Amino acid sequence: MRVNSRAMAIAGISAAALVATACGGGDSSSDSGSGGGEGQAGGSFSIHGCTPQNPLVPGNTNETCGGNILDAVTAKLVHYNPETAEPENDLAESIETEDNQTFTVKLKEGRKFSDGTDVTAKSFVDAWNWNRAGKNATLSSYFFDVIDGAADMDCGTKKEKDKESGEMVDVPDCEGSPAKADEMSGLKVVDDTTFTIKTTEKVSNLPVRLGYTAFAPLPESFFEDDGKAFGDKPVGAGPYMVKTYDKGQQVVLEKNPEYTGDFAGNADEVTFKFYQDTDAAYKDVQAGTLDILDQLPTSALAGKKYEGDLPDRTEQKATGVFQSISFPSPKADKTFEDNLELRKAISMAIDRDTIIDKIFAGTRQPATGWVSPAVDGYKEGACGDACTYDKAKAKEMFDQAGGYDGTITISYNADGDHKAWVDATCSSITDALGVKCVGKSYPDFATMRALVTDKKMKGLFRTGWQMDYPSIENFLAPLYGTGAGSNDGDYSSEKFDTLLKEAAAGEDAEAANTKYQEAEAELANGFPVIPLWYGQAIAGWSDKVDNVKLTPFGTIDVATVTVK
Repeated sequence: MRVNSRAMAIAGISAAALVATACGGGDSSSDSGSGGGEGQAGGSFSIHGCTPQNPLVPGNTNETCGGNILDAVTAKLVHYNPETAEPENDLAESIETEDNQTFTVKLKEGRKFSDGTDVTAKSFVDAWNWNRAGKNATLSSYFFDVIDGAADMDCGTKKEKDKESGEMVDVPDCEGSPAKADEMSGLKVVDDTTFTIKTTEKVSNLPVRLGYTAFAPLPESFFEDDGKAFGDKPVGAGPYMVKTYDKGQQVVLEKNPEYTGDFAGNADEVTFKFYQDTDAAYKDVQAGTLDILDQLPTSALAGKKYEGDLPDRTEQKATGVFQSISFPSPKADKTFEDNLELRKAISMAIDRDTIIDKIFAGTRQPATGWVSPAVDGYKEGACGDACTYDKAKAKEMFDQAGGYDGTITISYNADGDHKAWVDATCSSITDALGVKCVGKSYPDFATMRALVTDKKMKGLFRTGWQMDYPSIENFLAPLYGTGAGSNDGDYSSEKFDTLLKEAAAGEDAEAANTKYQEAEAELANGFPVIPLWYGQAIAGWSDKVDNVKLTPFGTIDVATVTVK
C-alpha cells in the first residue's frame, strides 16, 4: 500500500485469472475527455510529483511520491489494467497453484532490465529475500511474512533507552543477535525462468498481490552495494528508466531501450516535477508549464471552477483510496493509548458531510468503515455510530473519557493541499467538544512521513491509503496487522491478526471476504484510525497532451499518455 499524499466497483479477482498466459496491454480510450486520439508516439511531457520519502528502492517505498515513479520504471509478475485494475500477467507467463499454498511461477523469456541484463527467477528470489531480511529493515518486509521461513530472517533484539521517552525499549540487534537464516525456505529457483513459492498457510489471493512494487525483481548490480546507487537511479524492467534525479526538484524518465513487454510507453520522456503547493501546480497546468495534475486542488473544485479553466481537459473517477486521521504510536505519544472513548468521541465530532460539501464540492464519499467500496468484499457500516456526526453524543463520550488536556493537533504535509479540510475538521471538533484543535503543517510529505515511520510523531496526523492491489485484504493487513510496515500507530490485536490468517486461508473469495469483514468489524474495538472519506480523483491537463487516463488507484497511467 501506498501511504497516500491523496468508488469504482471492481469484481472479485481469483488466482485462476492469472494462470493463463499474459493478456495484451490495454489501449482502449478513456470514458471521459481523456481520449481524443490526437496524440502520437514520441515527445515529452511533465506530470505533478512530490518529494519521495526514501531513495527509489522498491522494497523501501510505501508511499505515492516515490511509488508513482517506480510504477513506470519497474515491471512485476502482474500488471494492473489501468481501466479496471484487473491483474494481467506481465513478467509472468503463468502463476499456477493447486492448493493456494504452493505456487509455481514461470517467467516470459527474453525480458531484460534497463542495464541489459536478463530478468531471471533468481532476480525475484534474491530481491524478495533482500526485502525481507531483518538487517535491511525495509518498509515492505511485512508483505513477505506469508512465505515459509520469513520469520527466520528476523534479527534478535536488545534493550535500549528511547531518546524521546527515556523508557527502555526493544530494538533490533542484527550484530549481536543475527537472523537464523539469510533466505526464505519457501522460495526456490527451479531454473532461469521458473521459481516456486511456498506459503506458511493457504493464501488465496497471493497472485493478485504480486503486481505491487515491493515484489519487483532486482538486477545483480543492486546487491553490489545494497541498493545505494540504485536508490538514485533505479534499474528496472519497466517501460521507462531514470535519466536524471534532481533531489527536491524533479525526476526525468526516458524510454527503456531494453523494454519488450506489452505495456510500452508512448512518450519518449516524462518529467515528474515536485511541487510544494498544489495550487501552484494547478496554475502551471493552466499556463501550460505543467502538463498533468493527478488531483486538482480544493480551490479549483469550488463551483466546478476547473470546468471553465480546463475545458474538456479533466477526468473524474472514483478510486481505491481511503483517507483517515491516525492516532500516534504510544512510543511517541501515550495520550490516546487505551482510551477508546476519546478516540470515538473525536471521530463522532467530525461533520464529514459538511466538510465534503464545502471543501471538496461533493467529490468525496463519507467513510463508514476502513475498507474502500472499490474492492469486492466491501461492507457498509463497519465503523458504526462512531463515524456518524453527533455533536451531543460526541461531547458526552468525550467527557466520560476524561476530556483532553491541552490542544489537539492534526499534522499534515503542506505540499498535499490538506490545509482547508484539516482546518474545517478542527473547527468541527472544537465546536462539538469545546477543546482547541489546530492543524500542524510540515513542509513536505517526506518530512512528515519520516517522523511517522520513526515513531516520533506526536498528536493526530493525516493518513491516506492508495490500494496496492484490488483486494479487501490490502486495506486491512498492511495497515493494522501487528508489526505491519504501514501500521503507523502500532495497533495490535491478537483477534484481528487471527481473523486475517483465517481469511487468507479461505477456500474461495466469498469465504475469505466474510472473514475479512469480521476482521474489519474488530477494528471498531480498537479504533486505530478515524475513517474520513473514500476517494475520487479529478485530474486535469494542458492542451499539449492527450489520452490521459486516471486509474482505479487514483494515479495517471503514464504509459498511455500521448503528446500532440
